[in-house]
Amino acid sequence: MALDLGVFCKSTLDGEAVEHCFSSIFGLGQNADPSYLDWLMKAWGWTLAVAGLGLAIALIVGVIMGTLRTLPNHGRLSRVLVGFSTAWVELFRNIPVLVQVFLWYHVIPAFILPLKTLPSYWLVSIALGFFTSARIAEQVRAGIQSLPSGQRAAATALGLTTPQAYRYVILPMALRIVIPPLTSESMNVIKNSSVAFAVSVPELTLFAMQAQEETSRGVEIYLAVTALYALSAFGVNRVMALIEKRSRIPGFIATSNDANDASLAH
Repeated sequence: MALDLGVFCKSTLDGEAVEHCFSSIFGLGQNADPSYLDWLMKAWGWTLAVAGLGLAIALIVGVIMGTLRTLPNHGRLSRVLVGFSTAWVELFRNIPVLVQVFLWYHVIPAFILPLKTLPSYWLVSIALGFFTSARIAEQVRAGIQSLPSGQRAAATALGLTTPQAYRYVILPMALRIVIPPLTSESMNVIKNSSVAFAVSVPELTLFAMQAQEETSRGVEIYLAVTALYALSAFGVNRVMALIEKRSRIPGFIATSNDANDASLAH
């Protein structure tokens, strides 16, 4: 079956070929009517916006909750914070992300009235961020607990308070350990952003559904959308790989090359 890529150069209003097609991506030409390619690029932008905002929320909240889960049992406040962070993780990781999107869009604004003024993509990003934060919190907790106990003892011996020990000793090391699983979660945010179509955010999945109905060219439409999702996830992967390389402490975490060299030596 031959692919008809010319569908992206047709007007979304009357289906006729537009004057500018690929040049419109770079602002070199302006169509009288938007083409499907214009629509595709705008949908990609919405996908990246929702995923980026959701990831920012997930990282901030996830690191905080993961840290709180590892607080030492030094009083009532510590127990309350540990209990709160545990409840947070169990709540948000056990509710499907699509259900959370509907809760934030339809239910929660009915009780928290200021949320009604927020755009729908903000509500979706909050739902996506909180869902992912529960998973990141568990990874941060595991990273902190994997550190040698001597590091916490050394921080205490230096006279550091608990917040200072976490800020200057524990978290800088733990976050380096969890970068690989954080990479996976960051890529998952790109993929999970597709649920935004359920509340009419004009992202890639919604574009694909509507464009396929209008053009009857589902193969070309879904191939293009799939390629953009894959490209976005790959871009996140490369950024996180660069961060991991720049933040690596020599001798603390063995790289795959180091492990291969060691196995060959034996």
